[in-house]
Amino acid sequence: MRGRAAYKLADIDDKFQILRAGATIVDLGCAPGGWSQIAVERVNALSQNPSKPQGRVYGIDRSDFEPLQGVEFRKMDFMSEDAVEEFQEALGGTVDAVLSDMAASSTGHPKTDHLRIVALCEAAMLFAVEVLKPGGTFVSKVLMGGAQGELQQMLKANFEKVSNFKPGASRSDSSEQYVVARGFRNPAS
Repeated sequence: MRGRAAYKLADIDDKFQILRAGATIVDLGCAPGGWSQIAVERVNALSQNPSKPQGRVYGIDRSDFEPLQGVEFRKMDFMSEDAVEEFQEALGGTVDAVLSDMAASSTGHPKTDHLRIVALCEAAMLFAVEVLKPGGTFVSKVLMGGAQGELQQMLKANFEKVSNFKPGASRSDSSEQYVVARGFRNPAS
């Protein structure tokens, strides 16, 4: 595996069944590729099981990404003004799930770090609502700390079910958890 984080996504998917064969997935901040690795396997992006539909995995990151078979990588900043349009043009449609295991660089000040990761999660959600199919799923890392109330409200306004989950693969002393928002309500549809 390309990183320990891969086991966290496996735990999340085991519980919420996000990565179905044939699904189209976006992994925001995909480097080094652990989440993409799990997604490729579970959506059957390499068509290793011909009896199941073949999925697609798109990786987006500002950093370089060591190629990973089954991942269509785009080096870009998903927060740039034209990122959604550029991505949709390349994709030619919408996606089933947007995943984000991104974390802002740590300052060492817990409250500041918490605010920064919540802001990053909000930005990822804003990208997701532009590219998700109706019924789609958004998964993102957050840190417990009290400032995610507004984020939770935004998610509940856009998704039918919002859950907070701490994977078994997370360190017990870590304040990280994941928000899993399912059943995207697309106001444009």
